Amino acid sequence: MTNVTFKGNPVTVLGNEVKVGDTAPNFTVLANDLSEVTLNDTKGKVRLISVVPSIDTGVCDAQTRRFNEEASKLNNVEVLTISCDLPFAQSRWCAASGLENVKTLSDHRDLSFGEAYGVIMKELRLLARSVFVVDSNDKVVYVEYVGEGTNHPDYEKAIEAAKQAK
Repeated sequence: MTNVTFKGNPVTVLGNEVKVGDTAPNFTVLANDLSEVTLNDTKGKVRLISVVPSIDTGVCDAQTRRFNEEASKLNNVEVLTISCDLPFAQSRWCAASGLENVKTLSDHRDLSFGEAYGVIMKELRLLARSVFVVDSNDKVVYVEYVGEGTNHPDYEKAIEAAKQAK
């Protein structure tokens, strides 16, 4: 399992670590309108899954904005931002931010995504910062588990992986 710290403190990461070449595990999260969303709902597209501890923090905000900006330049790529924030908070944040190219999804109810992708920070009940790219055939083609939860992911590598994915 990946070692992760949050604000310099080690945290216990729960779930199944995902590796490049794996079949992407399915999950169930909630959209801003409380409807269920699964990985299968985006089948046939490349998915860039941006995982953040909380959309209301500086690094998470910047990460979501960066992938939103890049999403408009990517063909056949769905950008999903997943956190444990309540769907209502995500909806409010999106409305205030004016972002239209990223779907924010909540894993607060079941931690289904967190368990399937190995990103639950047990002590905080938040998701560890990470990025996954899943191709249109549901193969994982890029994985980054960010070692320190307050650091940024490698945007360029994730975006390049999404561009190269089929």
